Amino acid sequence: MRYYQKYLWKCYDSTLYALINRNRTLALTVCNFYSLLAGLWSLTYEQELTTPLHITAGRGFADCLKLLLQRGANVDLAPGGTTALHEACENCQPECTKLLLIHGANANAVSEDGLMPLHVCTSPESLECAKYLLQYGAAINGRTNDENDTPLHVAARNGLSDHTELYLRYGATVDKRNDEGLSPLNAACSQPQEAQDLQRYFKVCQMLVGAGADVHTTDQDKHTPLHMACKNVNPDIVDMLLANGACVNNMDYGGEAPMHNILKVVCYKISHHPERIVRALLNHGSIRVLKHCCESPHTIEVLLNAYSHLKVTDTWVEAVSAEMFKASVLNCQLMGLTNVNKYF
Repeated sequence: MRYYQKYLWKCYDSTLYALINRNRTLALTVCNFYSLLAGLWSLTYEQELTTPLHITAGRGFADCLKLLLQRGANVDLAPGGTTALHEACENCQPECTKLLLIHGANANAVSEDGLMPLHVCTSPESLECAKYLLQYGAAINGRTNDENDTPLHVAARNGLSDHTELYLRYGATVDKRNDEGLSPLNAACSQPQEAQDLQRYFKVCQMLVGAGADVHTTDQDKHTPLHMACKNVNPDIVDMLLANGACVNNMDYGGEAPMHNILKVVCYKISHHPERIVRALLNHGSIRVLKHCCESPHTIEVLLNAYSHLKVTDTWVEAVSAEMFKASVLNCQLMGLTNVNKYF
């Protein structure tokens, strides 16, 4: 019996796939035949990595899925570590997702990898699946087993603005941290972003901050969202964080401020307009650059001349020791620079 069961399940996917686009009636007949077999075996052969239910749910064959469910297929069976509901959500099949939930699928079933169905909604096309899951009781703050991520972490990390808006509307906690100390805002800022992704991530961060996310939250390495937004060169996010009180001079465990992060990548992210970030940090009082440039008056001159709206604060003076100040003034005089007080 097990030999034939294994053989028939192996043939099921290829047979159904070939028929579904050619002859819908015949495909339903095949599906009906397999549903009878499923009823006989109750779909309990757990050595198999898939079942007819998983295949139809993942491929979006809603009619066949409905037949299987009507024939009594076990809706929460997970022989390969995932349920059919995981398959439907991961493959962005909202009609199948709804069918499974109507027939009693557990919206909070945990896969072998420690993921609930909401955690596998990782693309824009999975939005309708996420809506159905929440309507049928999915835990909005459910955690993954490996990193303790919430669905909001997943949405933020993938730059999913519509998912983010949906989860916040359902009461997602905006500042929950995962095992790495990342809040959803940290997760969004820390994700590498191509030029075409910048606006998606900015919109996500804007929503999170608007919902009360803490712009000062740090991860295990004391990276703030501003550190990571500078590293991944998203000028709009940087501007938004600064406007909401992010500190330009906070240092991580490595002793680096946000300015260090942007200066390391300016040559590799020209299309992201890194000069906007450098300007913004300087205009908000970044002093770390001055510490590295204080022995080079010409460099300071370039900085001061390059930014007509540069905000010079008293903290700049504190960044340079008295000895270094005197030496720098002397260097300026020796090099023939006039009006030294303009720079110091």
